[in-house]
Amino acid sequence: MPFREVNAKMVEATVQPGTKMFSQRGAMLAYKGDVTFTPNVAGGQGGLMSMIGRRLADESVPLMTVEGSGTVMFGHGGHHVHVISLTGDTMYVEADRLLAFDGTLQQGTMFLGSQGGVLGMVRGQVSGQGLFTTTLKGHGAVAVMAHGGVVELPITPQRPVHVDPQSYVAHHGDVRNKLSTALSWRDMVGRGSGEGFQLELSGNGVVYVQASEEKL
Repeated sequence: MPFREVNAKMVEATVQPGTKMFSQRGAMLAYKGDVTFTPNVAGGQGGLMSMIGRRLADESVPLMTVEGSGTVMFGHGGHHVHVISLTGDTMYVEADRLLAFDGTLQQGTMFLGSQGGVLGMVRGQVSGQGLFTTTLKGHGAVAVMAHGGVVELPITPQRPVHVDPQSYVAHHGDVRNKLSTALSWRDMVGRGSGEGFQLELSGNGVVYVQASEEKL
């Protein structure tokens, strides 16, 4: 794993010759060695479709390509940072949550409507995610940002997990998700809280939840 957690809000990444890393632009705090930072206008490895998806959703988050030999310290906005390891599966995460990730991971964009049809689109609006989400697939590490730290909740077929959409950070594994109402429509009259809706995640995997309902 190229990431080492320095403290709750900073990570140190090891950059090696012949490999790439991507980070959110402006997230570099300090570095040592012969390291270069190049703006990535195509939004990582997602190519044209990833770029189109982000533009349609107006969710573009500029990235940097990091290469060379040395170490780089990353952090952004004083947010808490959590490192996640992927071992061949797919992770679903919002682009603005990404602090840095391995260049070995394949980046893409998924339309939320494909996960639950209209309800998937409603989920995106309720959680503030918009209509698209970012996917990262393969073997490697990802550093994500959150408010107040992150907890990992395992998902099993026998024990699905219900999450407040505004506290959701990311998930990976063979996981299905759907939006459900926690209260009846009559009970929800006059309520402004997002707790009237829940994300139900089932299958096999992990969901990451932040200790806040505040968006980044």
